[in-house]
Amino acid sequence: MSRRRGLDLQVPSALRPLGPYVPALAILVLQLVVFPMGIGTWALGVVVGLLTALVALGLALIYRANRILNFAQGDLGTIPTTLSVGLIAVSGLPYLLGVVLGLAAAIVLGAVIELAIVRRFHRAPRLLLTVATIGLSQLLIVCGLLMPRLWHKKIFTDQTLPDPFQAHLSIGSQIFGGSEITAMIVAPLLLVGLALFLRGTDVGIAVRASAERTDRAALLGIPVRRLQTLVWSVAAVLSFAGVFLHVSIFGFSAASALSPQALVFAMAALIIGRMDHLPAITLSAVALEILDQGVVAKYPAQEGRSYLVLAAVLLVVLLTRRVSIRRSDIDTASSWTSADEVRPIPIELARLRLVRWSRVLLPVAAVAIAAVLPLVLAPSQELKASTVLVFALITLSVVVLTGWGGQISLGQMSFVAVGAVVGAISSATWHIDLSLALILAGLAGAVVAVVVGLPALRLSGLYLAVTTLTFSLACSNYLLNRKEQSWIPRGDVTPRLLFRHFDLGTEAAMYEFVLVVVVLAFLAVAGIRHSRTGRVLLAVRDNERGAAAYSVSVVRAKLLGFALSGFLAAVAGCLLVHVNGAYDEKPFVVAGSLGVFTAAVVGGIGSLAGAVIGSLFLNGGQWFLPAPWQLLPSALGVLVVLLVLPGGLGNLVYRLRDAGLRSLARRRGIVVASLLADEGGDDLPEAIRVAMPERPAGLDGSAVDEPVGVDS
Repeated sequence: MSRRRGLDLQVPSALRPLGPYVPALAILVLQLVVFPMGIGTWALGVVVGLLTALVALGLALIYRANRILNFAQGDLGTIPTTLSVGLIAVSGLPYLLGVVLGLAAAIVLGAVIELAIVRRFHRAPRLLLTVATIGLSQLLIVCGLLMPRLWHKKIFTDQTLPDPFQAHLSIGSQIFGGSEITAMIVAPLLLVGLALFLRGTDVGIAVRASAERTDRAALLGIPVRRLQTLVWSVAAVLSFAGVFLHVSIFGFSAASALSPQALVFAMAALIIGRMDHLPAITLSAVALEILDQGVVAKYPAQEGRSYLVLAAVLLVVLLTRRVSIRRSDIDTASSWTSADEVRPIPIELARLRLVRWSRVLLPVAAVAIAAVLPLVLAPSQELKASTVLVFALITLSVVVLTGWGGQISLGQMSFVAVGAVVGAISSATWHIDLSLALILAGLAGAVVAVVVGLPALRLSGLYLAVTTLTFSLACSNYLLNRKEQSWIPRGDVTPRLLFRHFDLGTEAAMYEFVLVVVVLAFLAVAGIRHSRTGRVLLAVRDNERGAAAYSVSVVRAKLLGFALSGFLAAVAGCLLVHVNGAYDEKPFVVAGSLGVFTAAVVGGIGSLAGAVIGSLFLNGGQWFLPAPWQLLPSALGVLVVLLVLPGGLGNLVYRLRDAGLRSLARRRGIVVASLLADEGGDDLPEAIRVAMPERPAGLDGSAVDEPVGVDS
């Protein structure tokens, strides 16, 4: 069952098979008209596009098998590539032997990851598994950075792979050697081989069947889990082929398929190719890389402009695409937006004086402790404490958008960057009060977030995630990069007297000001959560159609969620630029956005306390460990937390709260079904057994259920 939204245009039946390829063909037309280039550069774009297509097809296979976006896809190929480079370029093994050993390592790596990690999340929401791949990516990055030490080297920078054979081919101004020719031969063969495998073998047909409906395939006797292990191994092989061939052409230092910049092109091809149409994904990857070569050829001094073009192309494609709504898509989207809700305190206990006072005094005590920290902290530690508070506010914006609104944003730091730029201009150029700068920054962030969130009106889940990620890449590399934009302040950013009276020139004063702003933001968000606006956001997240049936404007609710989240993120950006004393685009890179999103999920995507816990989690490893090891605690921490506590660390806090409430209820002799039922089983507490009325026995001595009236 499927339904389509959009204009019901009559398309000739002969042209319908070309529908999935139209966006890629339009991208090629855009390149030819707006960014023309020579045939040699065009051929180079085709070669790079084929290598990107290998990574994109690995993404597609894993999406079809697990319904996730695998952020470790590039790293699946980088680890065996590093091994092959070490064996060939350092140890001196023959080229072919090094490639075979790397290929074997890729197969084993993909299988081990699926068996040891991915399979543990078999029944978990797809959101958690996707975040787990982010942690997995960080873990593989650490392994890749440490692997050169096997050859007593810190990093592979000057190692180059020899050409597999000596040959030269001239196309226009480009001269292709043995490595380029190998890529031109091997990549198409792998693509054709994958197509034949999926369509012409029993195993391939079983993989396709299990990808369509996993439960139904399992009922038919298909070994779904073994096939998923095979899919991960195949995806690792495709990634290894793409990364290794990229290394052989451009060198190891340029082989950044593990980086978000290169991975975004593969993800964009995946989105344009409708997630599961492998030929369309291949053509889209080639078209995007050709377009990238054209933009770089026309603007050689502005390489970041290609990311802006990519973001614009992706936004236009998603806004003009005719949407097909299938039951499987709805199930996938609902799994992506699932978030554990914080259970309110039962009304039977909320009326107790002890509980009422605790709900007030505990937060007040926490704020009071935070307020006196400057008395015991050094100035450098005060700067770190201010940064933690700012990132708590950024994480709170993710909680609002994803946890409450159900919209996946992987580019949250781009909204923070907007606020930072507006804050820097307000203080360094306009010389206005910081309080007014915060408001202006928040409004600018809200407007930008609404524009970026426009695809959410028609598409959600992975589509929106890749769109926001691409926009973040465009912001950090071009739109809000000081190398590209001369209007961004380059000097120190120092606030004027706050309200013409309070001096914020010291770290302690700035910390206290940031604390006040963050506390006010948390209070405002808590009030919104308990208002009609908060209930509307949750209703749209859980069931758009049901909310619309009750006259709720789904469009308005989605845009409101983006606006509120963008406002909070931009206010945090304005605070951050004043805490650091200058504007710097380094915190706003794509890796920063992924880190904030991961921190929100690990802290607890549905709770306010999770925002603070996630902020501490995000910054801890970055401050106290050397550079090569900084990602290790967060990588292992993400995987461990998501395996043990799917609801995040914030969920653990609320479990402890419920345990305390359960103990209080026992002491007071109060029966609270919602708390006592958590203990379950046959060992129900005596209080609830006494409170349960006896049921009359049937003829066979078993209990008989009776209708329960209103009075009961």
